[in-house]
Amino acid sequence: MKTEFEWTRRNLIGIENLSPEELTFILDTAVSFKRTFDRKNKKLPSLRGKVIANLFLEPSTRTRVAFEVAANRLSADVLTVSGSSSSIVKGETLRDTAQNIEALKADMIVIRHSSAGSPHYLSQVVDIPIINAGDGAHEHPTQALLDCFTLREKIGDLRGRKVAILGDILFSRVARSNIWALRKLGAHVTVVGPSTLVPETFMSMGAEVSHDLRSALTDADAVMLLRIQHERQSQMHFPSLGEYTSMFGLNQERSSWLKPDAIIMHPGPINRGVEVDSDLADSDRSVILDQVTNGIAVRMAVLYLCASANEWQKRKESL
Repeated sequence: MKTEFEWTRRNLIGIENLSPEELTFILDTAVSFKRTFDRKNKKLPSLRGKVIANLFLEPSTRTRVAFEVAANRLSADVLTVSGSSSSIVKGETLRDTAQNIEALKADMIVIRHSSAGSPHYLSQVVDIPIINAGDGAHEHPTQALLDCFTLREKIGDLRGRKVAILGDILFSRVARSNIWALRKLGAHVTVVGPSTLVPETFMSMGAEVSHDLRSALTDADAVMLLRIQHERQSQMHFPSLGEYTSMFGLNQERSSWLKPDAIIMHPGPINRGVEVDSDLADSDRSVILDQVTNGIAVRMAVLYLCASANEWQKRKESL
């Protein structure tokens, strides 16, 4: 683990405002944590005595469970609150929910919410660290971090590498966080899909915009597939799923356009037969399950670093 860089952020709200040095430091810290996965005793005492509250107000499997496993591996106690079991269904505000969790002596809140900006808002109303586990169509920082971690693990230094992000870019928080992260780490990013889901506005983030699947895949070192975000769309942005698949679904023929050593990624959940054929999702070039495993290491790093920065800040304020 590098020691010359000092992490000072107590919250992780998004990737956009992180520096390349901060991104690299998180990833390097995650490498150290992943080395513990093969130990007989996988638990570390790093967050012993801390309480991590997972406030998941949108459905989640991989992200929620990965945060739970990460916190447990660091010896923290975990409190998980879902939307259906919270008082929000009775009309309680998000602010009141978070402040009650803080009053119950939780040391950190990991939040997933359908409204963009929710994690930033909570960081202004509670005095404990806030970790963004996905807010609307805004950002999903830990997904981008685990994706970059996996890319570095599989293809090495990302400078000059080419990554194609294929699918519903318009409504994807994963795409936004990945564009920010990959560009900061020196990669070239092409977003590709139907024009209704891949508007030219993404060029302002430093991505190349394409509606030609073959040209986007031909020189890519990795293709990152995204599912269609039906839950965030007020109307269909293409005639049917069948027509989307016929034009942009990754199948065996289209996978032949990729470099022989190019990898296939997906943040999940996978709609098999829509954005990708099952045989490709399960193939040797797929790193989808590696992404899931790496999500534990990355989230261990984030929880540890933000908790440590919070302790440092409290000690500084007490002087």
